Amino acid sequence: MAEEHEVLTTEEAAALLRVSTKTVLALARDGSLPGEKVGRAWRFLRSDVLAVVRGSKGTAKSVGD
Repeated sequence: MAEEHEVLTTEEAAALLRVSTKTVLALARDGSLPGEKVGRAWRFLRSDVLAVVRGSKGTAKSVGD
């Protein structure tokens, strides 16, 4: 289960979502993708990125809700 707490860079999150890094940064800035700014760089939890794909945006909501 350590994989769900894996920290991703912007580039890694973009590759996982198959979008550009600009899209990831835009999602992070508007709050659609949970992330933390560390210095000048953003960091994302793999589980949060996958939750966005599932449509749950990091909440405990199930896929069918």
